[in-house]
Amino acid sequence: MISYESLWRKLESIYGAGEAKALVRYVLEVKYGFTATDIYCGKITQLSAEACKELQKITERLMNSEPVQYILGSADFYGRTFRVRPGVLIPRPETEELCRWIIDSNRSVENQQVLDLCTGSGCIAITLALELTGTTTTAWDIASEALTTAQENAELLGANVKVEKQDVLLLNQKQSAKPQTARDRQWDLIVSNPPYICEKEKADMHKNVLDFEPAIALFVPDLEPLRFYTAIADYAFHALKTNGWLYFEINPLYASDLQQQLEASGFVHVETQKDQYGKTRFIRAQKCE
Repeated sequence: MISYESLWRKLESIYGAGEAKALVRYVLEVKYGFTATDIYCGKITQLSAEACKELQKITERLMNSEPVQYILGSADFYGRTFRVRPGVLIPRPETEELCRWIIDSNRSVENQQVLDLCTGSGCIAITLALELTGTTTTAWDIASEALTTAQENAELLGANVKVEKQDVLLLNQKQSAKPQTARDRQWDLIVSNPPYICEKEKADMHKNVLDFEPAIALFVPDLEPLRFYTAIADYAFHALKTNGWLYFEINPLYASDLQQQLEASGFVHVETQKDQYGKTRFIRAQKCE
């Protein structure tokens, strides 16, 4: 007979007891609507034969290290449920911290024009659109899966977000991507969580990330760790309004290099912030000219 214990015991050797229990509870809650009380009272035994068979298949996929978010098709982010699918980066708790920093710093500012580059699921753009008063948000990405997912999430969550296809590495080569007048394509705030993991860091990464999440959203060449930051910062310096802000989620290994680069490019008030694990994970800079 299937039970909560029998399920997490199957996963224990892969995830450890604590994470295995959490994964099973999450699946039972999201997929079948069980509360913690239901789970501990053994109500899982009341599932239909069809549901039990489905649950066994989910467990097998988890045993293969497939991310639970892809299995269930959703991920929690900043108190909301976002749709995710293979080919789209799963929203991370660290990125919630980036959003919180932006929101806390801009609560009193209304009617901002915000641009989110490398939007993925749209989690940053949608969160800012819903949390900041009167914000008009645009989200750019190059991957079709990301664009579809971001658009679906914006519609599902009722966010005013314009989703567009754009290759951020070509921003400074395409005249159409640059502001045409003082009023056109001018942003108050630009934010990005671009690919920033070097190829050499793969050895330290988990199988569920390497085997299932999109490499295009994760990795950069070892010799160009700041490839996306350079392109985005160059564009931002020309496209931000005076006193506009640029925010990034970053690789802690290159925080100092990026800070120096932003300052050399003319940005001011360059500031880093640590994540909940004590790693320098975020940076912001202001354009004052």
